[in-house]
Amino acid sequence: MNRKTILTCVLALFACVNIYADDFGTWFYNKTMRFDYYHAGSATTEYLFFDEIIEEPYYAGSKTNLIDDFGYGNYRFSLYDKASGKLIYRRGYDNLMKEWRTIPEAEIFSKAMPESIVFPYPRKEVKLVIEARDRRNVFHELYTYDIDPESYFIRKSQPSLQTMEIAYQGNSDHCVDLVLIPEGYTEADKALFEEDCHKFADYLFSYAPYGDNKGRFNVRAVWAPSQDAGVSIPGENVWRNTACKVQYYTFDSERYQMTMDMQNLRDIAGNAPYEYIYIISNSQKYGGGAIYNWYGISAAHIFSRPESVRKTYAHEFGHLLLGLGDEYVGGSETALYDLDVEPWEANLTILPGGKAKWQDMIERKTPVPTPIAKDYDRDQVHQMSEWKLGAYEGGGYLDKGIYRPMPNCMMNWMHTQDEFCPVCDKSIREYIDFLTGRPRRK
Repeated sequence: MNRKTILTCVLALFACVNIYADDFGTWFYNKTMRFDYYHAGSATTEYLFFDEIIEEPYYAGSKTNLIDDFGYGNYRFSLYDKASGKLIYRRGYDNLMKEWRTIPEAEIFSKAMPESIVFPYPRKEVKLVIEARDRRNVFHELYTYDIDPESYFIRKSQPSLQTMEIAYQGNSDHCVDLVLIPEGYTEADKALFEEDCHKFADYLFSYAPYGDNKGRFNVRAVWAPSQDAGVSIPGENVWRNTACKVQYYTFDSERYQMTMDMQNLRDIAGNAPYEYIYIISNSQKYGGGAIYNWYGISAAHIFSRPESVRKTYAHEFGHLLLGLGDEYVGGSETALYDLDVEPWEANLTILPGGKAKWQDMIERKTPVPTPIAKDYDRDQVHQMSEWKLGAYEGGGYLDKGIYRPMPNCMMNWMHTQDEFCPVCDKSIREYIDFLTGRPRRK
C-alpha cells in the first residue's frame, strides 16, 4: 500500500469519526429529556399511558454510540426524526411490571406502575416508539408518541438536592455514570451514607472486569434523607416512611427488596448526571435486586453475612448494566422463559441447533451440553480454572432446558465464587466499551 493510499484511508477514517461525532450535535442538545408514563395491564394485557415530559439539565452518556444493537432487554425505545423518519437513538431496558405480569395475581386483576425513560434532548420533533418483546422473542410496537421539544408543556426540572462525588474519572462522553441513592438514611445518617457509598465503589471495583475498567466509571451520590431509618418489611408488619418507597416481599418474595415508583426515583437521580441508578438501603436484612437499564438495590449492612454485601453489589450490577441472567436453579416460582425460544441474555441459552451462543469460545473437544462432574458441590469454594467453558444445564432458575457457561460464576452461586465466567466477563467488557463510545467489536 503506497503513502497516498494510506493517507486516503486515514482521512476517510477521520471523516467517519467526525460523522458519528457530529450526529449528536445534529440531533440533540447536551441535556436530558425524561418521558414519564404509566404501565398497566394483567397477565394477558399491556398498555402504556402518557404522564408528562420533563427537561433535566444534565446528560450523561455516549455521544458516539447512539444506537444500541445488542438486543438486550424485554423492551426497547427508539427515537425517529419526524421529518425524515431516520432512527437517531435506541436503547433496550426492562422493568418491574414485566415481571409482575408473570406472577399468579396478574391472572386475577390488572395493575399500573409509574415508569420513566430518559434520552438526550432532541433538537427537532421526533417520534418515540416503545416496543415490547413477545414470548417468541419478536419486538412489537406497544406505544408511540410525537414529541415537540419546543412545547411549553414540557416541565423544566432544576437540581435541589446535594450531591457527593464518590469516584470521578473524567468526561461523561467516555465514562459510565452511576448515581447512588440512599434509602432509609435519616438526616442523622448522612456521614454513614457517604461512607457506604465509598464502600460500594471499593467493593464493586474489587472484582474484574469492573476493576479493570475503573478508570471509565464516574460514581456520584445524591443525598435524599428519609423520615424513618430502615426499609419497610411487610411480611413482618414493619412500615417506614422512606425516600424511595422501597420494601421487601416484592411479589411476596421475602428477600426481593424493590420500589415500584420509578418516577420518584428519577426525581432524586436527576440531581446528578447519570446513566445507571443504584439504591443503597440502610438495612441489615439480606435482599435486593436489579433490572436491566432500570435500577439496582442492595442492603448495605448485612452484619451476619458481611461478604454478601461485597459480592451482591457485583452480582446485581451485572443485571443492571447489561441484563445478565441468573445462572442458578430456584429463586422464582414463575416460568420466565420459554424452552423453545433462545433467551436474550448474553449468558443463557437453550442450545438452538445444538450450539451455545458463545460456541466460538468453547474448546472443540468439550461436549455440548457439558456434564457437571459428579463430585461438584456448589457450596464449596472453587476456582474458575477448575472447569472448562461449556454449556451446563441449570440456568434461568430452571434445572432443565436452559444452559449456562460454567458450573459456577458470580451470576450463579456467588457466595462461593469470586469471578465472572469468561462469557459474562467478555459481555461486560463489550458493553462498557459501547457505553463509553468505543467501536463495537465484531
